[in-house]
Amino acid sequence: MILILGLLLGLQPLATDMYLPALPLIQQGFGAHVSQAQLTLTAFLLAFGCSQLFWGPLSDRLGRKPVLLLGLSGYVLGAIGCASAQSMDALIAWRALQGAALGAAVMCARAVVRDLYAPHLGAQVMSKALTGLGVLAFLAPVSGSLFVVWLGWRSTMLAQALMGCVAWLMVVLRFQESIPQRNPKALHPANLLGTWARIVCNPMFQAYNLLTCFTYAGLFTNLAASSFTYINVLGMDRTHYGLMMGFNALCYISGTFACRRLLRSMSVQRAVAVAGGLSLVAGTIMGIAALAGLRSIWVYALPFCLYQVAHGIHMPCGQSNAVAPFPQAAGTASAINGFVMMIIAFAMGHWLGLHLDSNSTAPLALGVWFWSACTAITAWTLVRRFGISK
Repeated sequence: MILILGLLLGLQPLATDMYLPALPLIQQGFGAHVSQAQLTLTAFLLAFGCSQLFWGPLSDRLGRKPVLLLGLSGYVLGAIGCASAQSMDALIAWRALQGAALGAAVMCARAVVRDLYAPHLGAQVMSKALTGLGVLAFLAPVSGSLFVVWLGWRSTMLAQALMGCVAWLMVVLRFQESIPQRNPKALHPANLLGTWARIVCNPMFQAYNLLTCFTYAGLFTNLAASSFTYINVLGMDRTHYGLMMGFNALCYISGTFACRRLLRSMSVQRAVAVAGGLSLVAGTIMGIAALAGLRSIWVYALPFCLYQVAHGIHMPCGQSNAVAPFPQAAGTASAINGFVMMIIAFAMGHWLGLHLDSNSTAPLALGVWFWSACTAITAWTLVRRFGISK
């Protein structure tokens, strides 16, 4: 089950990180503006987030397995469409379809953890699954940079389609339905609105939802801005950029291991408080470096490795505990968490598309600094007050 969960969750970094080394090339190949190239990422994430509001209640009604199979089929179709796109508009449209379909896989994976495990154990299980995500996040930019150099950017989309097929077969052959009891009223409008209100108004959900959203926003800032900043502004080789992104993923993996170790000896609140401090230190170093006008690659890359370690602690704790109060509506709670996370990422991506240029590291560094501060404040206040104690 953990292997399947890791694969399902890992499809997201495959869909984003694998083609990051190709973003400047896609922009030049289609003769598009930087903001249009960014839209291939932000449209994907907006569709990914919004679709979960549909997939979540549907999975509470029908079960996780049929929704997983439907979503994975759409993901493969979208990836193939991206590989065959002949214009930037077509690529954006296919990426949006791919993102909407992927919402089913990631949302169900998070809900399955709540279906099968109690909250504190769920955080440890989620950290194991996210270790699998980290492995794919490591392989994605490294292999993506090699694919771009050897076979062109379209090969990165075909590789995503192949991995989607592998995930589909894994679900067909090895996944056992996890939902303890289907909710026949999950899609009824009155019941759905009531469930949404109950989830959104829950203080524990609010605390962990904001934690995951803020830490992911910092990560997304790096994902969306790093290829232009490191390659175009700092002059980094495209292959070296892929290796650097892969090393970031290894730091994230180390964070998931640290998460499990911390949770053996302390509460979830204390674990995320420690991680909040790491996030803030990393973001502050990057922000000060940008304000000082420093142009060294390492003064931005190394602190972000520390941010990734903290992210590897925040995400399993936050995602598992955001849905913990809702065992009968885990899919819907997971969907709302994913929706808010992607809306914030979409807004940040739009801002970056307007502010990225070829002369400054500030959009990347100051963005990470801002979100690291938000993450730390949330960990030290809301999670401390409203999070579970054990």
